[in-house]
Amino acid sequence: MYEQYFGLKQAPFALTPDTGFFYRNEAHVEALEVLRVALEAGEGFIKVTGEVGTGKTLLCRLLLNGLDESWVTAWVPNPYLDPDALRRAVADELRVALGPTPRQHTVVKKLQERLIELAAQGKRVAVVIDEAQALSDDSLEALRLLSNLETETRKLLHVVLFGQPELDERLARPQLRQLRQRIGFAYRLPALDAEGLGHYLQHRLAVAGYSGRPLFGSPALRRLHRASGGIPRLVNVLAHKSLLLAYGRGLREVSVAEVLLAVRDTEGAARPARVARHWVWAVAATLALGAALAALGFAWRDGVFA
Repeated sequence: MYEQYFGLKQAPFALTPDTGFFYRNEAHVEALEVLRVALEAGEGFIKVTGEVGTGKTLLCRLLLNGLDESWVTAWVPNPYLDPDALRRAVADELRVALGPTPRQHTVVKKLQERLIELAAQGKRVAVVIDEAQALSDDSLEALRLLSNLETETRKLLHVVLFGQPELDERLARPQLRQLRQRIGFAYRLPALDAEGLGHYLQHRLAVAGYSGRPLFGSPALRRLHRASGGIPRLVNVLAHKSLLLAYGRGLREVSVAEVLLAVRDTEGAARPARVARHWVWAVAATLALGAALAALGFAWRDGVFA
C-alpha cells in the first residue's frame, strides 16, 4: 500500500519473525550469546522467557540457523502435546523410525539408540521448544526424563525452552522443582526502551529500503513507546497503521495524531485514558458553564461572554 509512496522495497513491519529484520539490540544479542555458551557448555536445560511479542520465536530461529554442523536439532513449535506425542515428535525430528502405535518403552529405547549413534558421529543434539509455557506438567516431566539419557562423560540431549513469563511461574511450583534445578542458564527478554524503539524503527525501515529523513518525529516516537510498552510486535502493528494513516493523509512524516488513531484501533495498546478523561471533563465543564451563564442572561460574543 504505502511502500511505493515512502520509497520502500518491502513492508517494514510485518508480524512474521523474519530473521532478515533482526535488530541487534543489546538484550537479544546477549540472549543469543547465553544460548550458544550454554549449549557449548553442555547444559541439560536452558530457558529463555519474555512477554508476548518480545521476539522469542525470532531468537529461536536465529539459534537454529546459527548452530554449526556438529549440532542436530529437533524443533517442536507446537507444545500442545501429551508426553507420548512429545516423545514421538522429538523422535520424528531426529529421524527415528517408529511404527504406527509404538509403546512408550519402545520410543525411549529407539531414541536412546539414535542419540548414541549421533554421539558416535561426533554430533550433539538440541531439542528446541517454542511456547513452552503451554506444555503440561506431565510433558515437562517427560522432557526431564529424556534429558537423563547420557553417556559416562556427557549428556546425549540438551533442551532449550522458549516461553512466556507463565513458564517461570509454572517452574516455581514444588512439583516441578526437579526440572527447575536442571536449568543451568536462563535469560529474560526485556522490552525496548524509548531510545531502542527509535533505533528499532530506523533499522526495520532501512532493511525495507528506506533512506530518507526520519518518518517518525520525536513526539510520535514517545507516544509509540508509551502505547506499546516497548513490545516489538505491538510496535510493528502501531507503526504499520501509523504509516498507513500518514499515506492516506498525504503526509511525509508520522505525527502524534496518526499514532493516536492507530492506538485507538489496536487491541492491547495503552490508550491515553487520563488525557482523554480530562479532555471530556474540560469540555463538559465548559458546556455547563456556558449554559449557566446563558441562563443568567450573558451572551457569547467574539470568544467571550458579555
